Amino acid sequence: MTETQFQILVWLSYRIAATFAFGLPLFLLIWAKRSNLSSIDRLLSIYWKVSSIYAINLLFLSVDSQLGQLISFIAPILMVGSIWFWFDLNEEIDQMPVYKPIALTTRVWRWTLSFWSLLNTGLHLFSWRCLNSINDNYCDSWREIPFNSFMTTKTLIKFVLDGNWSKGFATFFAYLALILYIIGLLQWLIIQLPKNGRFAGKF
Repeated sequence: MTETQFQILVWLSYRIAATFAFGLPLFLLIWAKRSNLSSIDRLLSIYWKVSSIYAINLLFLSVDSQLGQLISFIAPILMVGSIWFWFDLNEEIDQMPVYKPIALTTRVWRWTLSFWSLLNTGLHLFSWRCLNSINDNYCDSWREIPFNSFMTTKTLIKFVLDGNWSKGFATFFAYLALILYIIGLLQWLIIQLPKNGRFAGKF
């Protein structure tokens, strides 16, 4: 695979993420709350808790942190796991009529997100050197969009608040968010998972 082809696929991965990892699940969450569908509402609430790691990953990548490459590899796997893991929610969604719009949209979303995770994993395995060094040419493709987001955020903060969004601030917030995320995940793994098993329970 040439560097140009790889860059196109990475950009495709980011575009799929913007649509199916952020846009559509946000729409589905609002739809489920308005429709009083507790199973989909619960699934999406869990998903958003888990998927916050993807935002943390973008923060790390925006400041050229090597840790961002590792989180970028792990995050989609955790995100997809969070929408297929639960016995009770899977059963309730499977029992919904196929023709029901929100049920059909939820099924399409889950399978598309799974496809995105496979694409992302394959691209990271192809550029595995980025996990050891961020100086490889292929790594630039992963950092380009997060860096553009960093510059946009910096411009907005400067314009709205007359403040300075620096790499130091971004790195600090990235590590703080990651620590809080790990604490929450460990709390669930140690306390909630042994208690509730593969039932949604209190995530």
